[in-house]
Amino acid sequence: MVFPKFTEEKWREIAFDFNRKWNFPNCIGAIYGKHIAMQAPNNAGSEFFNYKDYHSIVLLGICDANYLFTMVDISASGRQSDGGIFKNALFYEQITNDCLNKPEAKYIPNTNIKTPFLLFGDEAFPLTKYMMTPYPGRKERLPGRIRIYNYRLSRCRRMIENTFGILVSR
Repeated sequence: MVFPKFTEEKWREIAFDFNRKWNFPNCIGAIYGKHIAMQAPNNAGSEFFNYKDYHSIVLLGICDANYLFTMVDISASGRQSDGGIFKNALFYEQITNDCLNKPEAKYIPNTNIKTPFLLFGDEAFPLTKYMMTPYPGRKERLPGRIRIYNYRLSRCRRMIENTFGILVSR
């Protein structure tokens, strides 16, 4: 696992960049699990066999708005789900126990709504006090405000998918 100690100021910079580039305030990172294909170890059985029909390990990563990884965990077999991998990640405890030196909750610009600084994940991750996920349902059936929320969250989440894409292309 790679896990630098960030200051409140660094988290504010990351959140500022997400808001400036993707119009989503108080986002401190996007999280995603990327399957890395591998040959199955001897006597591993189905431990590394994933839902995509190949053997893999999962690289769980969090990135900022500039395609830079901020946290990485490479300890999961491909059989596990992203949510399960997150719960076993070495940085899970730090995130869930609020030990990241994150700034105090802040008002969303031009509102009287105060929100904490959060990670953004897809529907494989839990909706919690430290992570936002999309509303479930088909896009065309969701009310306008929820559709806009899902769209903006999706733009933030694409950062981690693009970051993995950059990593794989190298």
